[in-house]
Amino acid sequence: MKEHIYTIPVTEAFATHKDRCPFCALLEKLEHDELDIILGASMMEPDVRSETNRLGFCDDHFKKMFGMKNRLGLALMLESHLESLKKELKTGNIFSRDIANKSVERIEKLESTCYVCSRIEDKISKMFTTACYLFDEEKEFKASFESVRYFCLPHYREYMLAAKRVLDKDSYAELVRAANGKVTAYLDSLKDDVSLFCKKFDYRFDDLPWGESKDSVERSIKYLCGDSSLGSR
Repeated sequence: MKEHIYTIPVTEAFATHKDRCPFCALLEKLEHDELDIILGASMMEPDVRSETNRLGFCDDHFKKMFGMKNRLGLALMLESHLESLKKELKTGNIFSRDIANKSVERIEKLESTCYVCSRIEDKISKMFTTACYLFDEEKEFKASFESVRYFCLPHYREYMLAAKRVLDKDSYAELVRAANGKVTAYLDSLKDDVSLFCKKFDYRFDDLPWGESKDSVERSIKYLCGDSSLGSR
C-alpha cells in the first residue's frame, strides 16, 4: 500500500462519513488541524515563520484564525509578517518607478498565496492518491466506498484525475464506474428533491409529504461546490 501516512485518515473518512462527501470531511479536518497548528507552538519555528512571512494568508483563513480567539498567537505571527513586509515594500519617491513596481509585484504575489491553503492542497492531493490505491488494493475500503452516498462534483473531478494518474487502465475504469454511479444517482435524487421542494410552495401540493426535500437546496449547493461553500458542517 502506497502513501502509508495518509491511509488511516482516508480510511476513517470513508468509514465514518456516509451522508456527505468524504473528501469534504477530510478537507475540513485538514483545515482545522492546520489552523490549530499555525497558532500554536509551530509559529515560533524559524522555518514556519519564514514560510508564513513569504506566503501570508488568504482573507478566508485570516478570518478563521481571528475567530479562533487566540489573539496572542495571531499577533505574534502578524508581528513577524508585518516586519518582513516592511523591508520589502518601499515606496520611495515619486520618481522611484522600479521600487514601486517591485512593491506592486510583491503585493500581487502575496494576494495569490496562502500558507494554510498550500499546506492543505499538498496533503489533500496525496489523500486523493491514497484513496485510489485503497480502492484498488483493499477489500475493506471498497466496502466503505460502497456505503458512501456521494462525492461533491469538485472532489469527484479531483478523484478521477488522481485515478487517471496512478491506476492502470482496468483499475481506473473500475473506479470511474463506481464513483460515477454514486455521483449520477445522487444527482437524480437531488433533482427530484428540489422539484418537490418547489412544489411544496404550491397550495395544490399541501398534502404531499416533504420527504427529504426540506434541505435539498443546501444539499444541492454542497453537491455542486463542496461543503465549504456553506461553511463547516
